[in-house]
Amino acid sequence: MGQPLDILKKRRQFLQVAASHRKWVTPGFVLQLSVRGAIRSATRDDQVLGSPRVGFTVTKRVGNAVVRNKVKRRLRAAAAEVVPSHASAGNDYVLIGRKQALERPFQSLTSDLKWALRKLDERADLG
Repeated sequence: MGQPLDILKKRRQFLQVAASHRKWVTPGFVLQLSVRGAIRSATRDDQVLGSPRVGFTVTKRVGNAVVRNKVKRRLRAAAAEVVPSHASAGNDYVLIGRKQALERPFQSLTSDLKWALRKLDERADLG
């Protein structure tokens, strides 16, 4: 493994990514994308370019805290493996965990993440 991922932590950052309305749905998660240059606020932590940043969230519908944390750990591990090599610089991503992320094989999670990143980057390039 290389560098640790840059993580989205503030609610404002998650809301900015959601406001971009770019997402890709897979059985294990929903991946949202925001190009940092497109939606910008005048804050210190907004950089126009740089390494991709990733946020993780799982709603209470998925299960209790133990289940949600397990889903987040699996998504973090998949992102740590895939994002450094497949995500575009200057983008913010949010992974929203779904119930299937718990039972889905890890290899399927990583391949879904690669596919979703590719599809969202294609859409971002188009418009």
